[in-house]
This record gives sequence, structure tokens and C-alpha cells, in this order.
Amino acid sequence: MEKNNNNPNEIKIEVRPEVAGGTYSNLALVSHSPNDFFVDFIIVTPNSPVAQVQSRIILTPENAKNLVHALAENVARYEATFGEIKQRVPRQQNPQGGIPNPFSGPANA
Repeated sequence: MEKNNNNPNEIKIEVRPEVAGGTYSNLALVSHSPNDFFVDFIIVTPNSPVAQVQSRIILTPENAKNLVHALAENVARYEATFGEIKQRVPRQQNPQGGIPNPFSGPANA
């Protein structure tokens, strides 16, 4: 499908070379204020006492909701192709509370 380059409502998106490689994260934490949503992308490494925030993304509530829908749609497509994504115990079911550790054991079967 060809894009209409003459469409005034279309935004051209460019990825700078220093961003194109991406940033790895194995944990994301979300918080919010009345006006914004904050998503901290973190890397947790084994035997390290401190996890490092790699990137903090700040979104408007509308864009946060758009992101939720885009992620849900992409997870559904991923699972249709590769099978169900196994999850560790969800944070709300973690009896110890706190931040879930990506190295805390196998995913549920």
C-alpha cells in the first residue's frame, strides 16, 4: 500500500541514527499525575543492588491511552503468530509487593 505523500494530515516520522538502535529494558514502571503519565524503562541486571532507569517517557493522558491500545493490538498479533506470552506472577498478586524482579524465577506455565 502506497502512502499519499501529498496528504496534509500525514506526519513524516524520522528516526535519528543515535535512536535507531533502540534502548533495552526488561522492566517498565508507570505512574501518573493529573496531567501526565510517566513510563520509566529500566534495566535490572542479576546481582546488582540498583536498577537503572534507561529512559523516561512522559505522555499526555490521551497519548497514554493510545499507547495502551497500540500495545494491546501488537501483543495480540504477536501471540497469534508466536503463541501466548507467559507471564511471571503479576505485580498485584506478588505477596511481597514492591517491584517485580525479571530474574525471580520461571514464567508460569
